[in-house]
Amino acid sequence: MTTADAQALLDNIVGQVFGFKNPLTLDQFMQKFTFDIRLPQQVTDSYDGSKTWAQSINPTRFMKMENARGVEIGGAGPDTDWLRPKRLLNTIEDVMAAWSDINYTTTERYIDVLNVSESDNVSFSENVYRSQDIHKCKNVLFTDGLYESEFVAAGQRAKNSTYSIRIEDSDACTNSFSIQWCAHITNCFFMHDAGDMQDSMFCTNINGKQFCIANMQYEEAEYRKIRDMVARWILTQ
Repeated sequence: MTTADAQALLDNIVGQVFGFKNPLTLDQFMQKFTFDIRLPQQVTDSYDGSKTWAQSINPTRFMKMENARGVEIGGAGPDTDWLRPKRLLNTIEDVMAAWSDINYTTTERYIDVLNVSESDNVSFSENVYRSQDIHKCKNVLFTDGLYESEFVAAGQRAKNSTYSIRIEDSDACTNSFSIQWCAHITNCFFMHDAGDMQDSMFCTNINGKQFCIANMQYEEAEYRKIRDMVARWILTQ
């Protein structure tokens, strides 16, 4: 997935969620909305010196999955079914030296994916950019932990959601922004511990309402006017 593809995807998501043309570049969006999200970091492939992306940077040596599956390392490779010649291991130093020969952390771990880049630990997904722990998803950017969702940016540990930005520990969210510990949220901003809410903002511990702001009930026309003001404020750099 190219940066141009990622920018087009971001423009699509922002436009759908806020109802305004996206004014932010990829870098501006990252700085503004992903400050607390764990994202893959760039490291160096120890085999060929190329750049790669890892979910964890605690190890010291890395290797892209395509290299780990396709080249010979420490005498082991595809032709030997990844076994290498046995050698004597008389001391713990011998054991650790043998381990060091092949101790690479695999990066860019992809299983049955299409159009994925700058990501790690992605399976059965397509159109994923700079994300990790993504499974059965499409059209995802800057996200850590997402399952069976589409058109999500800056999400964390969410599932069954679409067209949402900064959703966290939530399920079944649509067209929403900044949602934490919620379920079945539609067209909402800044919601916490709420469920079955529509067209509401800044609400906490509330269920089954529409056109609410800070747990106060408004008429639809009043709500729409304030909602547009808030949306413009969110997108202001």
